[in-house]
Amino acid sequence: MKKIIVLSFLLALIIPAFAQQVKPETLIKRQQRKGLTVKEWNTPAGSKQAVLDHVTTFDSLGRKIEEIEYASYGQKSRIVSEYVDPLDPASKVLREIEYNDRDKVTRIRKFEYNEDGSKKYQYNYYPSGKLESVKTFELIFKD
Repeated sequence: MKKIIVLSFLLALIIPAFAQQVKPETLIKRQQRKGLTVKEWNTPAGSKQAVLDHVTTFDSLGRKIEEIEYASYGQKSRIVSEYVDPLDPASKVLREIEYNDRDKVTRIRKFEYNEDGSKKYQYNYYPSGKLESVKTFELIFKD
């Protein structure tokens, strides 16, 4: 019985740390993007030929899952986003995997969030898994 009480207490402490707070307007935006693919075209000055610049794909929950950047030779880079909870539309990005033009992993980014849902840290890893750098996000509100 003591084990159950201790376990319940620990879960009560741990679960809120992983809970994610998402603003209602963010959820509305996500609902509007369900299954959406956005193609961005660029027309150089003096040309009538539009060139594909970016393609962004959203999943059935309205979350960005892939962004591809193009150059004149084709795909320049691709970023795939993975979420903490794949079934929760309010889930935050757990990690992003960046690929080069040959579809080889060039960088892995993992994220840690504050209790309010804002980014706290971004960990950048080499494809080998070795830590490259850590980015810290500092929120400063003016009175």
